[in-house]
Amino acid sequence: TFSLGKERAGTEVSLHVATRYCISPIVLPPQTKQQTNMTNMFMIMMPASAIMIVLMITMAATSIDAFTIPRQSQSVLNGKQATSSNAIPTTLHQYSHVRRAASKSQLFSSPTSFFGNDDQATYDEVCDVLVLGSGPGGRAIASLLSAKSGANMNVILADQNYDREWAPNYGAWQDEWDGVVDKYMAAGVELGGGNVGKSIDREWSVTECFFGGSFGMPMDDRLRLDRAYYRVDKFALAESLSTDSYKVLKANHRSEAIGLNIYKPAGSILHDEDGTTIQLYARGDNDNSNGGEVPVTVRAKIIVDTTGHETKLVLKDARDQYTPPGFQIAYGALVEVDESDVADTTKFGPYDKEVMTLFDYRTDHFEPESAQLETAIKSPTFNYVMPLKDNLVFFEETSLVARPAISFQECRDRLDMRFKYHGIKPIKVIEEEFCYIPMGGALPQRDQRILAFAGAAAMVHPSTGYHLCRAMMGATFVAEAIQKEMTNTSNNNDNQIERAVAAGYNAIWSPENIRQRNFATFGGEYLMKQDVVGLRGFFTGFFKLPLELWGGFLAGWPGLVYNENHETWYNRLWYGLNFVVKLPPSIALDMAINIVQYSLSEGISLPQAVTPLFGEPKSFEYKRNNDRIGDIAAKEEAMAMIKESASLPRETPVALEEK
Repeated sequence: TFSLGKERAGTEVSLHVATRYCISPIVLPPQTKQQTNMTNMFMIMMPASAIMIVLMITMAATSIDAFTIPRQSQSVLNGKQATSSNAIPTTLHQYSHVRRAASKSQLFSSPTSFFGNDDQATYDEVCDVLVLGSGPGGRAIASLLSAKSGANMNVILADQNYDREWAPNYGAWQDEWDGVVDKYMAAGVELGGGNVGKSIDREWSVTECFFGGSFGMPMDDRLRLDRAYYRVDKFALAESLSTDSYKVLKANHRSEAIGLNIYKPAGSILHDEDGTTIQLYARGDNDNSNGGEVPVTVRAKIIVDTTGHETKLVLKDARDQYTPPGFQIAYGALVEVDESDVADTTKFGPYDKEVMTLFDYRTDHFEPESAQLETAIKSPTFNYVMPLKDNLVFFEETSLVARPAISFQECRDRLDMRFKYHGIKPIKVIEEEFCYIPMGGALPQRDQRILAFAGAAAMVHPSTGYHLCRAMMGATFVAEAIQKEMTNTSNNNDNQIERAVAAGYNAIWSPENIRQRNFATFGGEYLMKQDVVGLRGFFTGFFKLPLELWGGFLAGWPGLVYNENHETWYNRLWYGLNFVVKLPPSIALDMAINIVQYSLSEGISLPQAVTPLFGEPKSFEYKRNNDRIGDIAAKEEAMAMIKESASLPRETPVALEEK
């Protein structure tokens, strides 16, 4: 997502990246996948075909949503200034712009070194958890892990772009956000500020949609939802999550994963039994040998990567069958509207100032039978409207999900056409937003030492693009899992770091969470195939469901309100059966066909999500490799027999004593 802050009276245009907390550049993901053998899949699907045809489920979608402050502590090195050929000593004045104080881990019990027991290594920073990225996800997990009343770990958050403002305009359902606020308060992190409080800028008690123009509905037909909606105050949220309990390091990494826990350039990230050493780079003088950047060596027990979907540090699992990501594209504009010749100033065109418009899928602003109308029917977009104050309003023309992505220019042109048709006259564009949200795709590969979170862990809702509440709530479960494992003494610290990282991954992607995601992934794939008529029919039926059903689908994450109605296979099956009877017959038939086609082409993920068949997806939980231990009883028997034998050497030929 990009935000262009424009002042029309000036000449400068500044470019901000909404995922600017991502410290790796965008890399296009591979667009290939393993193909399922059609014959084998047909045989697998035969027992479930009757269930799937009756089911006719989908995942409906909606909406458009597309995270430090120095901490005073003591150095774990106790003043040592030892050096190593593998660690570049860096003095404080070389990167004095970095907020820093001497760091000490709460979990390292003794001074640590770059390689094993080498006392000659030194680190610029030492911590329990290093968080890479400073967007909502990064700041949330850093705040929770370092909260004095919670985990109380020593946390460093690293991002050269920490001081940049977040670009996206975040929206959330009132009841969802209130649940997040309560959860954070219980963890010792208060989300405050904003015009409404709770880091909220604006509240609307009513949300409305326009799905007219198909299935006998008039073009101007309004669907009102009695569910309140919030506009999150991104400045207040950033401030609330910028606590003094963790430390900020304005530095980025340059590493890239080339294999499981293997990185380039060599030595830039090194894992060992006690933690991880990573080389970061802070901005320095432009005349130094590193292109104006100063190396900073950080030692951490755990690294959490929140650098976005297209992270360079975490590998995605391309071995398991998956669908490539779709993309939500949106062009947004925060504008002041000329109301000098407007008779009714309670509205911006057809949009009530006291109502938040979630969807406007109308196409009456196009010329009849024009090429633009034909394109808009095949590749639909909708308008998303947040009236803010007086004549200030945020509009966003959005492609819900598509592969390949729709053009940003197309979205901007369509929004301009809406303005002209409805007589909306912007006199000043305060901000422009270019929203790019990958949705779906492969999950992280298992057994990685770096813990992916938020977009890096593919946590964006695969059907809707909603992410903020999912990441905020998910952070509470991940922080609890890490704290539990890192303070667990029952395993005698055996593979403690691997256990903690695996527990963090499992808190995000438990087998049941994966099943729920697979259900929503089918929804995203189905929505990508629909023209504007199909989407109008789909959402008209979707919002006829009881709130607890459609609200639960939009939430899609444990802990969020109404999600309990989607957390089991029979919950999702019940949702699907209720949904199908609300749909226009042609849409219901099309969905049934797509269910069968998707199940045959994409494997067992969908039937596994809505039936007790096919077991559970593979878990991210830690599993110890016992192959190197072997059969202890057999080895002990052999050892005893060797010692008793007079014809064999007195010393055993191999170290059978090891268990």
